[in-house]
Amino acid sequence: MKKTWGQAVTELVSGRGVEVSSACRLFGRSRQAYYRLRACGVKPSLSERSILEKVDAIRSEAPGIGCRKLWLMLCSVFGRERMPGRDRFFRLLRRRGLVLARPKPRRTTDSNHRYHKWKNLVRGFTPTAANQLWVADITYIPLECGGTCYLHLVTDAYSHKVVGHKVSPSLRASESLDALRQAIAHAVAVRGTDRLDGLVHHSDRGVQYCCDAYIGELGRHGISVSMTEDYNPTDNAVAERVNGIIKQEAVNRRRAFADIATAGEVIGRYIDFYNTRRPHMSIGNNTPETAHAGSGEQKRLWKRKKRWGMEKMTMEDSIFAAILSGGPMGPPDKDRECKVKRHISRCDVNHSCTSIQSV
Repeated sequence: MKKTWGQAVTELVSGRGVEVSSACRLFGRSRQAYYRLRACGVKPSLSERSILEKVDAIRSEAPGIGCRKLWLMLCSVFGRERMPGRDRFFRLLRRRGLVLARPKPRRTTDSNHRYHKWKNLVRGFTPTAANQLWVADITYIPLECGGTCYLHLVTDAYSHKVVGHKVSPSLRASESLDALRQAIAHAVAVRGTDRLDGLVHHSDRGVQYCCDAYIGELGRHGISVSMTEDYNPTDNAVAERVNGIIKQEAVNRRRAFADIATAGEVIGRYIDFYNTRRPHMSIGNNTPETAHAGSGEQKRLWKRKKRWGMEKMTMEDSIFAAILSGGPMGPPDKDRECKVKRHISRCDVNHSCTSIQSV
């Protein structure tokens, strides 16, 4: 059985006559630490059963807590001297099947397929009316049983109105196709014709959107196909934003849905609220339903956050801001500031960034 350093020091002192201070130095400990340990007494080590019972109690409150956090919590409960080492504790949990699997990122996009991947047609394009650009995406919805259902969305990029949606148990292309057909039915009713020429459908390169059935449905109605190319979420920003709003306001702030039927009912009610009653700053604080009936450039009421007001600064001002804030040229320095002032007065501001590096 492996001995503690305190037991080893006791044996050296009592059995071999080694001085306490000399024996303690062999283990990098002080004499005071040895006497303190003896005064406290050596506490018996914990049984595996005691450890596992406490692990179960903690996991009942926090099912996803990891092994390292468990070990630290048990050390604070039982005392570090009674707990087994971290690696031994991990081996115990692994032997009992209590090590949690690393969570896998939820992916709703599978772009590794045989279908044709289309070019991005909408980079830099800003729609000026409804039914000029649709964006499509899929997001997951957690269920109470630990499973997942999926929300397939088609959104008008001009009005941000959800024009088609489907809550389904799978990522099958037929589910995305149902959401698309819902959107097409609305647009056909408005235009009075099956042809929707001039409309672009933009999505990621997932197999649902690239498959023959989906592309064929778009082609039958004269809808152009556009897809992201750089795996960048900003290439489908409106769709990602709508996903986020629905998840934040209708999903994440409540308990997980009991089943898919409940999820579909609640999300359907929320989408109706979203379309008809919820104002958006990106469309002039109008509702998507109101914006959908209008035309012209949308008035965005949100502003990008600006850092230090740099867009209003001259080159000279920005240089001094960097100096005074200890920026890339180092910490503030009075002598250096004077040198920079003299240098700027002699050189062209347009080339000052290059010139000042040598000051």
